[in-house]
Amino acid sequence: VVDADIYGFSVPRMLGISARPTQVEDMIMPPQAYGVRVISIGMFVAGNNPVVWRGPMLHRALQQFLSDVFWGDLDVLLIDLPPGTGDIAISVAQLIPSAEILLVTTPQLAAREVAERAGAIALQTKQQVVGVIENMAGLPCPHCGEMVEVFGSGGGAAVATSLSQLTGSRVRVLGSVPIDIR
Repeated sequence: VVDADIYGFSVPRMLGISARPTQVEDMIMPPQAYGVRVISIGMFVAGNNPVVWRGPMLHRALQQFLSDVFWGDLDVLLIDLPPGTGDIAISVAQLIPSAEILLVTTPQLAAREVAERAGAIALQTKQQVVGVIENMAGLPCPHCGEMVEVFGSGGGAAVATSLSQLTGSRVRVLGSVPIDIR
C-alpha cells in the first residue's frame, strides 16, 4: 500500500504501524502490517506534523515511493489517494498510465460529487474505473441490529450510475461498508 495522501496520511495509524522504513543500499524497505508492505510520508515526519509541499515535491515523493521502495513480487499495489482531482491523481496517471481506479465514497452528496469528479479523470487519462465502494453505509444499532442510515444511503450507487453514464461503460458498486465502532 502506498499512502499517497501526503497531506492527510493515515494508513500507518490505521494499520498500527509505528516502524520506520529501512534503507538498504539504494532501496527503501517498507515496514509491514498483516503481511502487507506499506509506505507513507507519515513514516518520515515527526509526530503529527503537517507536510507543506507544492506540486513538484508531491510528484517526486510519489515517484520515489514507486521506484525507490522495494516491493518484491506484487499481485496488486494499492495507492490510497487524497480525495479529489489534485496533483497526486494527475501524477498517478502520468507515472502509472495503466492504473485502474477504485473510488471510495460515503452516502453524503458532497462526498459523492468529489468521487464523481475523481472518476471523471479516467476519461482524460484513459484509465479504467473498476468500481465503487460505499464507506460509512449505515451503523448497526447495538440493541436491535437494524441499520441506521446516519449519513443517508445510496451514495455508492449514485456514483456508479453517474460514472457509467459519463464513461459509457458499466461501473459497479463493489461493496458497501457499514460503520464499525471498533
